[in-house]
Amino acid sequence: MPTTKQKLFAIAVIAALIVSSIAATIVFFFPRQVAPVQTTPTPPKVSTPMTTTPAHTAVEACEEWITLTILTRHPTEILEKTRQLFLESDIAKKYCIKDLKFIQLPPGWWVNYIKNHTVDVAWGGGPTLFDSLLKAGVLRPLEGELVAKALKEVPDVIAGAPMKRVVDGKVYWVAAAIASFGFTVNKDVAKRLGYDWHKLKTWRDLASDDLGLLMLKVGVPVLGIADPTMSTSNTRMYEIILQAYGWEEGWRTLILMGANAKIYSGSSDVRDAVINGEAMVGITIDFYGYTAQKLNPACIYILPKGETIVNGDPIAVTISTKHPEAAEAFVAWVLTEGQKVWLDPSINRLPVNPKVFETPEGRERQDLYKAYLRTIKAKAMEFNDTLALMYEDAMRLYFKATIVDVNDVLKSAWKALLKAYYVEKRIDKRTFEELKDKLTSLPTFVDPITGEQTKFTIQYAIKVNQMLLKEPGIADKLMDVWREAARQQYLEVLKSLGS
Repeated sequence: MPTTKQKLFAIAVIAALIVSSIAATIVFFFPRQVAPVQTTPTPPKVSTPMTTTPAHTAVEACEEWITLTILTRHPTEILEKTRQLFLESDIAKKYCIKDLKFIQLPPGWWVNYIKNHTVDVAWGGGPTLFDSLLKAGVLRPLEGELVAKALKEVPDVIAGAPMKRVVDGKVYWVAAAIASFGFTVNKDVAKRLGYDWHKLKTWRDLASDDLGLLMLKVGVPVLGIADPTMSTSNTRMYEIILQAYGWEEGWRTLILMGANAKIYSGSSDVRDAVINGEAMVGITIDFYGYTAQKLNPACIYILPKGETIVNGDPIAVTISTKHPEAAEAFVAWVLTEGQKVWLDPSINRLPVNPKVFETPEGRERQDLYKAYLRTIKAKAMEFNDTLALMYEDAMRLYFKATIVDVNDVLKSAWKALLKAYYVEKRIDKRTFEELKDKLTSLPTFVDPITGEQTKFTIQYAIKVNQMLLKEPGIADKLMDVWREAARQQYLEVLKSLGS
């Protein structure tokens, strides 16, 4: 007979086996989230750091390692380089940051996502997006000693554009990089097509009869643009055009650009089309243009003189962060040592902190330094950020409904009009201009909200924008009406030409 001690030992063994089995089952059905393994090579240590020891109390021994969640509009190559360099930095170690979790979402989702999820940092997407976050009350002021020191290295204004958004003496967002907006031309493609690319100087040149005739000649569009609902940089360029030329003339230009173009789903697709010769010209944010120049020497980035702006591309800490000190430390790193991310040959962005050009890595990028000097001296136009924000969502949806969604009908009408005048010569110049005016004018439609006949005026756009913020569900109804009104107008032009 086993003794009492032996019985107790047997019971303990059986209990341990049961617990072990249950734990294994839990792990099988609920696997632990593991940080992604980094496959990029480890970079060398920074030779001339742009930061000093943090003024915050550094964490000497990490009881808990944290992962920062960053909501971003940046492409993968920027995020991978950032993770690689940041996790090697002293700041990452001192603030016990073991990883960066990047979340890429369309701009319209940001406010609700921040309110309903933990987000430590918002990064990239342009000042209009960040001003909307500020207006929604989801940004924290940058007040810690470490980030305050980094803020001093960032100019307050570059080329007339603010690099910091200050409210009641507090900085809520700061530019992490600067950007201009223009277009990139593939000179080799232009030469093959017999087109003088020097003629491309303004946005109007992309909406010209010449580019339309070139499309007729080769059978495909030679211009590339992107859907604004998928690209914040293209959204900003369309806003620039509306303010540079005025609302009605701006829309005429946008409609003809759409008629001349292949519309891509994203801005990087436009860049790649120009690099590989699929398009002769494409509208691009500056760093896409610089990347194109580096990857294909036949490419050249053009700033429309007096028709561009210089933006600061922001970074901020959000109200839903659970690690405000660590989040501010990341922002401070991005503004200082992390400026080297922009110098990577696969990224080619213009840094906001000029001190980075004094580092060994910066001295190797004289091409970017020259571009930086050109940009800060650029003849920029007056641009009203507040006004752009007041109609931005409505403008993006109207563009998609009337230019993107019915692009086939728009293109057919434009090609038929060009052919009738320039090739077949069966209509005179007056008729051509009248039909061109009809094609590009803002169509009348029945407002599904009021039931009244109206047009997409700037006042209407502002009113609708406010409604969209409160009732996002009305977007589909509005777009259906806008889409059909535009389609009918384009079809009327075709009918007038006997097509």
